Amino acid sequence: MVLANGMKPVILMLVVQMALAGVNIFFKLAISSGVSVPVLLAYRFLLSTVVMVPLAFFFNRERRPKITWKIILQGFLCGLFGGSLAHNLYMESMALTSATFITAMANLIPAVTFIIGISARLEKLKFGTAVGKAKVFGTLMGIGGAMLFTFYKGFSIDFLKSDINLLPGRSTGHKALLASDHRVLGACLALSSCFSYAIWIIIQAKMSETFPCHYASTALMSLMAFFQSTIYALFVERDWSQWKLGWDIRLWTVAYSGTVGTALVVALMSISARLRGPLFVAVFNPLLLVIVALAGNLFLDEKLYLGSALGAILIVCGLYVVLWGKHNEMKKKLNELVALEENEAQKSVGTIIVSGNNISSYVEMKMMENDTEVMVEDVTVNTVEEILVDVMVVDVVVVDAVICGCGYRGCGCGYGDDGGRREGEYS
Repeated sequence: MVLANGMKPVILMLVVQMALAGVNIFFKLAISSGVSVPVLLAYRFLLSTVVMVPLAFFFNRERRPKITWKIILQGFLCGLFGGSLAHNLYMESMALTSATFITAMANLIPAVTFIIGISARLEKLKFGTAVGKAKVFGTLMGIGGAMLFTFYKGFSIDFLKSDINLLPGRSTGHKALLASDHRVLGACLALSSCFSYAIWIIIQAKMSETFPCHYASTALMSLMAFFQSTIYALFVERDWSQWKLGWDIRLWTVAYSGTVGTALVVALMSISARLRGPLFVAVFNPLLLVIVALAGNLFLDEKLYLGSALGAILIVCGLYVVLWGKHNEMKKKLNELVALEENEAQKSVGTIIVSGNNISSYVEMKMMENDTEVMVEDVTVNTVEEILVDVMVVDVVVVDAVICGCGYRGCGCGYGDDGGRREGEYS
């Protein structure tokens, strides 16, 4: 049973990566059939909105904060940078290169996020620490791998051979793959997509602070991305026949990406992140590259070259180095937070000395703040010769209750009642 529970998030993330690989393969097939990318994405975000809105209503209806104009603006920006803009750049890059290439470039997103964070002063470099060095070196490895993937070809690696080719002939994207100028353009579009995704991650993190509802925020983002993608598609695509979906690869691509590629993936990733944390989810991203590379080689007639393999290895290694740095940074911050909470807990231990006319009582109390009351957990009484009041608790709100001469609040024993005082007199 323990082993099964421990393997659950692993199995979920394997399903996620296979589902995302299917999205890439479907889109590559759809693009190769001549469908308009903006139109295809407009339909995808429409379906994902239809799927996510009921999920948001079901899972987030009880604890969803009020939707303000600030949240709407953040949702609009998330829909732009994480939805319409990023996906259009991503798919146009895929049309010029290959599914394997764009999947490999997507692993640069953590490194690009680090660069943007440093540039915008949202994150400190700290190059003198191991964490800072790991982030810098991991970023450089990823960039170097992307350049190697783009500019160096080398010999073909035919480790798997298949006569299956799902593409309708030699597509424009595959022909363009042979032209270095188109390949460079595809790499620039892929890198721009990474920058767009990185900006979305930063905005999404800010949005989660005031609107911590994953399904609702995803639904809002999908809705905004649908409006943006539709307006863009209407502007660039004047052929109305492109908007017709028949029983072909276009319809299956929209249906699969909107349901499996959005709703299922979001749900499974949320469960995995809750069980093991977000870093655990990110560690599985390179597996997507392996699955897409195998599928592309077997079913899409995509050739794997030495430069592509070496570049992909560098990108993945750079990703893991950056993730290692982020993991240690998060661990350090968590330890600091735990230490801070322990210090605050120690501050909640106070000493109060209460005296009567002839008899003094030394009361040492461990106090715990509970709304507007201070509850006594443990009390030790000793006799002293002088009247002294020393409250060591900082920012404790006390109630106006009578402390009996014996030291207990409101016990009613009558011991030392002449010296009983109201606690508010010493606050």
